[in-house]
Amino acid sequence: MKKLQSVNGLNGEIPIPGDKSISHRSVMFGAIANGTTNVTGFLPGDDCLSTIACFKKLGVDIKQHEDSVIIEGKGIDGLVEPTEVLDVGNSGTTIRLMLGILTNTPFHSVLIGDHSIGKRPMQRVTKPLQAMGAAIEGRAEANFIPLSIRGGQAEGMAYTSPVASAQVKSAILLGGLQASGTTTVTEPHKSRDHTERMLKAFGVDVQVDGNTVSIRGGQSLRATAIEVPGDISSAAFFLVAGSIVPNSSLHLKKVGLNPTRTGILDVLHNMGACLEQLTVHGEEAEPFADLTVKTAALQATEVSGELIPRLIDEIPIIALAATQATGTTVIKDAAELKVKETNRIDTVVQELSKMGANIEATEDGMIIHGPTPLHGANVDSHGDHRIGMMLAVAASIAQGETILANSEAVTVSYPKFFAELERLTQN
Repeated sequence: MKKLQSVNGLNGEIPIPGDKSISHRSVMFGAIANGTTNVTGFLPGDDCLSTIACFKKLGVDIKQHEDSVIIEGKGIDGLVEPTEVLDVGNSGTTIRLMLGILTNTPFHSVLIGDHSIGKRPMQRVTKPLQAMGAAIEGRAEANFIPLSIRGGQAEGMAYTSPVASAQVKSAILLGGLQASGTTTVTEPHKSRDHTERMLKAFGVDVQVDGNTVSIRGGQSLRATAIEVPGDISSAAFFLVAGSIVPNSSLHLKKVGLNPTRTGILDVLHNMGACLEQLTVHGEEAEPFADLTVKTAALQATEVSGELIPRLIDEIPIIALAATQATGTTVIKDAAELKVKETNRIDTVVQELSKMGANIEATEDGMIIHGPTPLHGANVDSHGDHRIGMMLAVAASIAQGETILANSEAVTVSYPKFFAELERLTQN
């Protein structure tokens, strides 16, 4: 539990923690590669530590110290049958991508997770992986944990995904690594492409044609060095805070600018934010740059369509920004929010309403009327890290005291979030 107050300004420089999606993949791909993979900028959050713990149980030698990781890979054939269950904690990325990798292994594994993971649907990956030949069983026809899997006889397939989801796409592509033939995934909209980019860095031939990605079976990964940029999903909280907290000026260091992730920047520009992007680096792998943001008067906007997969994790903080914007903001085509760590449509509306926001839920998003002054309240992250950070930013502009329950959830992706918020306030 955290007691939070409004602040008079946020000022200073912020080193953004490593990208969670890239950190997960760097460990996973390093674990199934041949040779030593060195990772810098790794995010030592709870989710990524769950990934390390799982691969250690699969026989991989991994040494991690703060934001550096060394992985001694022996190839996908070097993985061994675990003697314990693989506990993914709160991490949907870990369980779904691991199911893809384990589709290539002839041994038996059992995956479990926490209460939140227990409610998240897994058939979106278990069904196509079963069609490829993996023997997967679990509750409700392999839709919920615990899940057991035995792979090793995969056949490539062409799969048309009903949702634009990097986790679904990645799981199926990884399932095709040692499959016979070619595995192809087509999405309705292009989702995050970290898997495609990193597989190429590990020497895998990946073909991309619009919203379709293909991979030939029988390929091996070669170890490489991975530099993880700052996570734009974590930066988003300070981009919005810098925009709506009076008298603020923030400089965000080394923020990842993968074009499949920068929807938050498009939305803030559309809302009239005072946002500047400095020189871009690393464009061939994972581009990044410093960003600056200052307090600005925001205008309402619409967030929908192909923009949604590029900012799905940022919608809670966008909703907060909309409470301070002039006019009515509409968020739609975002039903995917219902199957995140919480039902983020209902949770965002419920918690911001406690603070005085004029916000309503729709079947696939929200409608927010602004600007609305917020007041302190007893609010709850519901164990969702992004809800917890969004509410902490809301408390920064709310009159009176806000008490945030389950504040520890933020350690999943941003262990130093509250310390940074306090430091910037003192500046």
